[in-house]
Amino acid sequence: PGVWEYLRVNLHALIVEELQPAEFLHFKEELVDGVKNGDFTLELDFEPFNAAFPRPTLHKYIGDGVEFLNRHLSAKLFHDKESLLPLLKFLRLHSYEGKTLMLNEKIQNLNSLQHILRKAEEFLGDLKPETPYEDFEARFEEIGLERGWGDNAERVLDMIRLLLDLLEAPDPCTLESFLGRVPMVFNVVILSPHGYFAQDNVLGYPDTGGQVVYILDQVRALETEMLQRIKQQGLNFTPRILILTRLLPDAVGTTCGERLERVDGSEYCDILRV
Repeated sequence: PGVWEYLRVNLHALIVEELQPAEFLHFKEELVDGVKNGDFTLELDFEPFNAAFPRPTLHKYIGDGVEFLNRHLSAKLFHDKESLLPLLKFLRLHSYEGKTLMLNEKIQNLNSLQHILRKAEEFLGDLKPETPYEDFEARFEEIGLERGWGDNAERVLDMIRLLLDLLEAPDPCTLESFLGRVPMVFNVVILSPHGYFAQDNVLGYPDTGGQVVYILDQVRALETEMLQRIKQQGLNFTPRILILTRLLPDAVGTTCGERLERVDGSEYCDILRV
């Protein structure tokens, strides 16, 4: 009980042979697509991506997983100078849409990073807090600093001081503050696999309830927050928010049959139906 076996019957040769699950799924895809795709079979790996992550054992960390991970990471950074190399590597490789962020190739090691940060701190201390990043962008690029630190001298200085503190003496609070201000989130996907998800004429359909209104309100607020953060980080990227849901061609009187629909009251939020 609970074990499926798949069999294939050859009517011409009167032979029954067992199929592996992968072969059966491949056959089903061929029936749906109407073509044979050869070796390009869709495979999804549902193995937990965090299998190697540390796991809390104290009850006080239930619901505070971010704090626990920050403590764990800061403890690893505190071992020795070499433990900070992954952070340096991340900041040097960090980019988006082909644009290098945070650090460029001119900074090769931790000593040069600390030296450059101290020079930048001294330079920014002589500027007015509201000085826009564009006024000193060229100078920063010359010493190895790229966009992503902030949109004015005050925010850039705060960010640089956070990293200097982290390099001197890592602690969970500083690590959380620094990583929380590094530009990383530009695209968000919200999955709503059940219900008739649309903006009009869906109330009363099965599995709709208040979830439609809730998600629509949340994505508008999220767009506003992301736009503000991207601006404060000194960047001009546009965010993209997708609500991924089902395509229902037979839902007459609604837009559930449209593949792509812009969320009313937003610029960069769309409903994608598949």
